[in-house]
Amino acid sequence: MDQVSSQQPIDQPIASADPQSSPPSLAVAYALAAWIVPGLGHLLLRRWFKAAAFFVAVAALAITGYAMHGQAFSPGFDGSFGLAGFVADIGSGVFYFLSRPFESAGPDLSRAAGEYATRLLAAAGIANILAIIDAYETAGRRRP
Repeated sequence: MDQVSSQQPIDQPIASADPQSSPPSLAVAYALAAWIVPGLGHLLLRRWFKAAAFFVAVAALAITGYAMHGQAFSPGFDGSFGLAGFVADIGSGVFYFLSRPFESAGPDLSRAAGEYATRLLAAAGIANILAIIDAYETAGRRRP
């Protein structure tokens, strides 16, 4: 009959199911893994669906962009647009570093397809940056 006394008081935080969160250095390691190979951070965290979803999304955007002869920005581009393009492109991790063989003929910006392809490459990097943030937050137990 005295069920109220056995419950936790309302003003105390409820203990999480996994009270041990990863140290910040380990969360950074998961984020770095997520940057190098899209989805790898989530794979190491045993988030199978998220790992597959991020890898497929980033890979599809990047491969489609390279197949359509998009332009991958290099760090030497002038101006803020070139810097923003480089940051977005390098966010795709391994797909950025594999871009040179895909760009052997150079980008084709003479047609609209080349411009769209450049945007797809940037979208791949931005999608992976979001995956990196999610892997970091998940590893630090800030997100379920």
